[in-house]
Amino acid sequence: MKVIYEDNHIIIVAKTSGEIVQGDKTGDTPLSELVKQYIKEKYQKPGEVFLGVVHRLDRPVSGLVVFARTSKALARLNRMFAEGEVHKTYWAIVETLPRGNGAPPSNESILLTHYLVRNEKQNKSYAYDREVPHSKKAQLRYRVISQGDRYDLLEIQLLTGRHHQIRCQLAKMGRPIKGDLKYGAPRSNPDGSISLLSRRVEFIHPVSKEQIVVEAPLPDDNLWKALKPQDP
Repeated sequence: MKVIYEDNHIIIVAKTSGEIVQGDKTGDTPLSELVKQYIKEKYQKPGEVFLGVVHRLDRPVSGLVVFARTSKALARLNRMFAEGEVHKTYWAIVETLPRGNGAPPSNESILLTHYLVRNEKQNKSYAYDREVPHSKKAQLRYRVISQGDRYDLLEIQLLTGRHHQIRCQLAKMGRPIKGDLKYGAPRSNPDGSISLLSRRVEFIHPVSKEQIVVEAPLPDDNLWKALKPQDP
């Protein structure tokens, strides 16, 4: 965990793959508790520390997580997330396609629309091209921002927020995220991660009304570093 931004009302941290945002049946210490401990120690707060969870990242995903430090910020952030006022940008590493064989030109934005059905027992979603019973519409935009010999780096804008949406939609189009065995990647990453990063978050501060734009550092991995686009 690395703190990227904090003030009296919100705190934004970069989680590493493997960390869970909230407690689950594994009993592992969640990120929310680590952040509470950080606040308690830094500000020498007596008693219980308030921290509101407003969204989550899958355990094998790394990157930015926004927490609320006050009930006022929590209520407003919950509404903002629900109404699409928080803009999240993800980076994903996928296997490259042969150039000219259905691979979009670099920087061309592509809209993906599917209908997702969540299987609770499998903790997995399935994507369909048409609406089916119990499905929810899922949309994202992606573009290729860097190309390597074996892998491409995609930048993804989520337009809806569905269970495993990015993982499921990319797999449906035949480009599962590197390391994502659940959605068809041929092999796992050595550290158990999947190559999906919550890279940037942008929103109007729920209390101060200032524009907040923060970016997560890249994972400490040579492939991420090699595919990072060169600064203009």
